[in-house]
Amino acid sequence: MKRSRKGATRSKTRRWSAKVTKHSVALDLDRDVFKSKDPHKIAVLLKLSAERSTRRKGTPYQSAMSMLNFYINRAGSNLPGTQKRVLEQAKDELRDVFGRT
Repeated sequence: MKRSRKGATRSKTRRWSAKVTKHSVALDLDRDVFKSKDPHKIAVLLKLSAERSTRRKGTPYQSAMSMLNFYINRAGSNLPGTQKRVLEQAKDELRDVFGRT
């Protein structure tokens, strides 16, 4: 039996994001930072991690926002709606924490 292309693409995608999550050196984050129910706390922790990191390619703001977006996109439909709303609010908080509008 032949495998469909859709299944092959999906497994590559899963492996890719798992590999990035496991081996990325962009930011060293505290464990379970994205599971917090407080968007401000998430934003502050991301800012601290981004500013401490010496291995990022962009600005601390870019790195923090990128990591937050990566997590939201990677979690996809497995992310509960309430937590997705918290993370979306964390984007606004991150902009505030970095003084961006």
